[in-house]
Amino acid sequence: MRIMFGLVLLFSTLFSQDKIYTLTLASSWGEQIPFLGQAPHKMARRVDEMSAGRLKIRVDFPQKHKAPFGIMDMVKEGLYDIGYTTSVYYKGKDYKLVFFMTTPFGMTTTEWYAWYYHGGGKALSEKVYTPYGLVAYPGGSVGISMGGWFKKEIHSLADLKGLKMRISGQGGDVISRLGVNAINTPPGELYMAMQTGLLDAVEWIAPSFDMAMGFHKVASYYYTGWSKPSGEGQYLINKHKLDTLPEDLRAILESAIKITARELLDESNDANAKIWALMQQEYPNIKVNHFPNDVMLALKRAAQEVEEEQGQKDALYKEILESQRAYIALIRPWTLIGEFDYLKQLEK
Repeated sequence: MRIMFGLVLLFSTLFSQDKIYTLTLASSWGEQIPFLGQAPHKMARRVDEMSAGRLKIRVDFPQKHKAPFGIMDMVKEGLYDIGYTTSVYYKGKDYKLVFFMTTPFGMTTTEWYAWYYHGGGKALSEKVYTPYGLVAYPGGSVGISMGGWFKKEIHSLADLKGLKMRISGQGGDVISRLGVNAINTPPGELYMAMQTGLLDAVEWIAPSFDMAMGFHKVASYYYTGWSKPSGEGQYLINKHKLDTLPEDLRAILESAIKITARELLDESNDANAKIWALMQQEYPNIKVNHFPNDVMLALKRAAQEVEEEQGQKDALYKEILESQRAYIALIRPWTLIGEFDYLKQLEK
């Protein structure tokens, strides 16, 4: 009997090592979007190589699945096994999700990652995603986002009133309190909307992404950032499907995601530096501005109002908010006296 049991176990192990597992992935971003478009392909290739072909991932883009903002639901319902997206697209479903991308006047990318892996963020993420039957992995940050492209210059709060602006996430709820009509237009429609006047302003990401979209051709005023001090994406995985994978393949999938996520940040930083230099030299019509002081003060007040109101509605939202605020209080002094102070000293 023991010999028979041992043989069954051996053949079962050998079979599982030979079996090929296939997962499907839906992305929020088309292949043409810089870096974000190719990231899921890179992750899938790494998984294939690291697993010696035992785990394969088929990647579908919005032109196929037609739902760039529906990724979370598709993965939850099992229509896809993995989604490559960003949590702020689903704040209408669950406002707590904004914390796992970025929030206005919140943490920088390095601060966010420290909070996520060492300050309790990962456990809080699990609290949010588990009820949806999802496992979320950080998918990589594109760094800080600029404040957006505007067709007219912003001199004061009055200039914002009535503007039609594409801005996603919590930033949209904040700036709408200043009289802006905040619209979450899909990425593929942004240029045409700006060109035809459906939008007066657009906040997308940063120079390497924005110039590729052509926004500099339809707007001259480029404002520095406030709404997205980091730009984190996620790989959302259907938990039931993930549980069907052998342990080693789960570890390979997680490792491939982490490697690709880090690569995304490095690529974005490098490209932004190069495009910024090119922009200064070849596009003198682009006017880089800071928002006026009265606008920034009003945005900060509005951001605090939104957070306090959401905290009163949702205990878990409040728990995450307090966790992030406490971690900022801990880490921000080091951020300021570390790299930030070093850079200020170089300017003297």
